[in-house]
Amino acid sequence: MKNKRHIENKTKVEDKLYSVSEAIELLQQMKSPKFVESVDLHVKLGIDPKKADQAVRGTVALPHGTGKKIRVLVFATGAEADAAKEAGADFVGHEDLVKKVQDGWTDFDIAIATPATMRDVGKLGRILGPRGLMPSPKAGTVTQDVGTAVKEFKAGKVEFRADKQAGVHCPVGKINFKPEQIIDNICALVGALLKAKPAASKGTYFQKLSVSSTMGPGIRIDTGDAEKIAAK
Repeated sequence: MKNKRHIENKTKVEDKLYSVSEAIELLQQMKSPKFVESVDLHVKLGIDPKKADQAVRGTVALPHGTGKKIRVLVFATGAEADAAKEAGADFVGHEDLVKKVQDGWTDFDIAIATPATMRDVGKLGRILGPRGLMPSPKAGTVTQDVGTAVKEFKAGKVEFRADKQAGVHCPVGKINFKPEQIIDNICALVGALLKAKPAASKGTYFQKLSVSSTMGPGIRIDTGDAEKIAAK
């Protein structure tokens, strides 16, 4: 059951496609709950996610970050572990952290691993995979240079991945960001998705785009406008 605030906010959204700037302006006019909401971009892609050659996954550095404190876990030993700690990783270890995750602990946002630890980290696929936390070379989370990776994710680098319904859902800021900051972040994400378009994908790539706050209704965005400003 939706509360009064959500119902009132939904009445403000017209049945039309908004430009990116119009959508953000409307989003920030909505009544908010008693916390600072996140802003998320939702994208439906014209791909067949069941086919390996149409997988869409990658990372993008959001110019203004997500506004959220990112908790980074690093599976590493020796010099790499020291580099991760120095870069600001929240949790660093190897077998001890593997055991902790196997016991059900997943209180982190990003998991990074060195290639040497992946033999053990690979055992965590059933736990980390469904949560989108499994380290991957394609996402830049399996790397020898863990120090740089930690700094990048702490600074606003985010991972995106198409789900089984060909949808991508990604944070692009907080509701109290300046409008241009949210727009910059959306442009960065849309641009990254365009670069990640599989060659095997045919027809319209961006099927639907919408933006919403944590507790707010979705506002549909004109895909053509999003692509145009992302290309600038």
